[in-house]
Amino acid sequence: MKAIIKLFQEFFSSGSIGGILLFFGVLISLVIANSPLGPAFDNLLALPIGIDGTGLDLRYPVLIWINDGLMAIFFLLVGLEIKRELVEGELSSIQKATLPIFAALGGLAVPALIYALFNAGTATAGGWAIPMATDIAFALAILSLLGDRIPVSLRIFLTALAIVDDLAAIIVIAVFYSHDLHFIYLAYAGAVFLGLILINRFGVKSLVFYLLPGLVMWYFIHHSGIHATIAGVLTAFTLPTTEDEVESPLEKLEHLLIKPVNFLIMPVFALANTNITFESTMLESLTTTMGLGIIAGLLIGKPLGISLLSWLSVKLGLCDLPEGTGWLQIIGAGMLGGIGFTMSIFIALLSFADEPILSSGAKFAILIGSITAGLLGYSVLRAVSKPELSAT
Repeated sequence: MKAIIKLFQEFFSSGSIGGILLFFGVLISLVIANSPLGPAFDNLLALPIGIDGTGLDLRYPVLIWINDGLMAIFFLLVGLEIKRELVEGELSSIQKATLPIFAALGGLAVPALIYALFNAGTATAGGWAIPMATDIAFALAILSLLGDRIPVSLRIFLTALAIVDDLAAIIVIAVFYSHDLHFIYLAYAGAVFLGLILINRFGVKSLVFYLLPGLVMWYFIHHSGIHATIAGVLTAFTLPTTEDEVESPLEKLEHLLIKPVNFLIMPVFALANTNITFESTMLESLTTTMGLGIIAGLLIGKPLGISLLSWLSVKLGLCDLPEGTGWLQIIGAGMLGGIGFTMSIFIALLSFADEPILSSGAKFAILIGSITAGLLGYSVLRAVSKPELSAT
């Protein structure tokens, strides 16, 4: 248990600093995009690098390497966190997992429904999953600013909720944002995945026997038509872990990845994908059905869905509120759940991959909605939480 607490504390701490770096990444990206350096930065992101012509097709623009390559490492970490929570953490039993799961389901369904209602029958209807996502790094970074005003139980609740949210986002990406499937590559990837499961069953502990086949699986999945980031999650699920005090291979890899992901990969993703060039018509995108759907989904759908499903599950006797936590704090946490940011941007890029005008408008709406959600969540939690009442 001490090892788990240490991992959680390290993740929370690095996630907080990572959230600050994300914020600076966004600012730098916006400054570059709206300066004379903007075209040069776009050319850099479009620069193809890698190898081809040797039987391997691995030559892609820098932006693709970031979104498909580096983000696969991010999803590897997410997968490790999900598996650890399922085996020995806050999702390891029905009693522990019930409230965050119900809350996450509400926070997924209501924003998607709101967006769908705004965009039914339009060319932007395919972006329904954009407001479903929660950026865990930003949400925890803002929560950390409140210090001892917030009970530990609320931090754990929001973390578990975000992990379930990430798992749902992974499933949505795999099911709804894959195209032109090549089944031979899927078969190859499936064979590698089965091999990883067998390696686990044989009790292999060395990380290299999981990570190298994981890279091969990434290659096959990337060429199959399914988004390559799924390879990170599948690899993570095959790594062995235990419930005892000894550091497992899964926990070892998680420990190694936490800081590189939060300090480097996510800020680089933000830098590459929030380079929005402000135009006179940009504000108009906020009043389109797409912009309204995203903002309403994040600002209204997230807190409403999280709070409503939490309330129903408690009233029905299915679960209890986190210790030392009140309903106003749940609402405040739900508002922080509306910080979609990097995850929402990632889904927006997949939703409107061939329509740069729409993707830029979506990113701007996500930026406005996420900043507003963060400010509202912080303000509510600060107002309703007092240090002396939060101590447990």
